Amino acid sequence: MSQNCFHGNDGRKNDGRACVTLVPIFNHLTMEQMDEIMEVVRTVSFKKGELIYRADETSDALYIVNRGQVKMYRLAESGKEQLVRILTPGDFTGELALFKQSVHEAYAEAIVDSQICQIHRDDLQQLLLRYPTISLKILTEFSHRLETSEKQTTSLATEKVDTRIALYLVECVTDNSMNEATIELPMSRKDLASYLGTTPETVSRKLTEFEEAGLIEQEGQRKLKLRDIDGLLFV
Repeated sequence: MSQNCFHGNDGRKNDGRACVTLVPIFNHLTMEQMDEIMEVVRTVSFKKGELIYRADETSDALYIVNRGQVKMYRLAESGKEQLVRILTPGDFTGELALFKQSVHEAYAEAIVDSQICQIHRDDLQQLLLRYPTISLKILTEFSHRLETSEKQTTSLATEKVDTRIALYLVECVTDNSMNEATIELPMSRKDLASYLGTTPETVSRKLTEFEEAGLIEQEGQRKLKLRDIDGLLFV
């Protein structure tokens, strides 16, 4: 990552501890082992809209979200943004740098004021040699991301936009035992449209159609009550 991408201030040691204990790839370790990791953690703050890194920049560190939200996106040749995923506290990116010299293939941007923990590749590679269980946790995350990416690609290629939106809403439900649920979208409608391969106007129009059909009730820009989950599954 180029030097001019860091615009924040270095954090204190307790911020590093919070980041290490939060992220799933580390929180299975002993306190002594996490203290060792904490020694190589650098904490950086980013303002809303600030880029953590850009596509084509050298990838040489692991980035962990400590506080805030980060969106990962690619830019098409037309300049259109394609959302890849949203990172929340405990999520990480830049892991490919651990295994080979490479460049970032996407942009990482703070959606809100955020605090990011950074571990340089050389430091983390040494930790992986001492604690192989970290590698297993990273591979588990790789598997999950690949599955999610394949589902997104298949959805964009084969399903109509109504179905993509409806299924996304259902996936936000944490309790599958009920036919009604209240959810809060983890992203703006603009970002949701980018993620689902459509436009914000289409998302808003389809949500209104779902509401008129009695499938949902809009309680705000992000808060929705799903009144008929079974019905959404057959949109």
